[in-house]
Amino acid sequence: MGKIERYDVSEKWAHSGIIKAGDTCYIGYCVGNVGGAIEEQINGAFDNMEERLAMVGLTLESVVQMDCLFRDVWNIPVMEKIIKERFGGKYPVRKSIQTEFAHVGGKDGLQFQVDAIAYCG
Repeated sequence: MGKIERYDVSEKWAHSGIIKAGDTCYIGYCVGNVGGAIEEQINGAFDNMEERLAMVGLTLESVVQMDCLFRDVWNIPVMEKIIKERFGGKYPVRKSIQTEFAHVGGKDGLQFQVDAIAYCG
């Protein structure tokens, strides 16, 4: 498979933001603008994903799969609008899941998180 490269490593949280393993990159826990409106949080999460992808020379176009986590899954249409704006027709496969986040701020804090897999071959 080749070597495994870890980027954006957090010792505090004991995780890597992005891992490159062979032709695949795994991007985890993308969040942003926590505490803001759902639109702000979704855009912030995709901004965070773009920053991590840039660490390995990739863009959103390289994303092939996303797991989208919502506090309120009824916000899916908001995400779909933003995906149309940001992915330019190069849409990944995805699933959406509703969850209670264990995050500072409770119900008024984190509303959206995205994890992804990207092709980096």
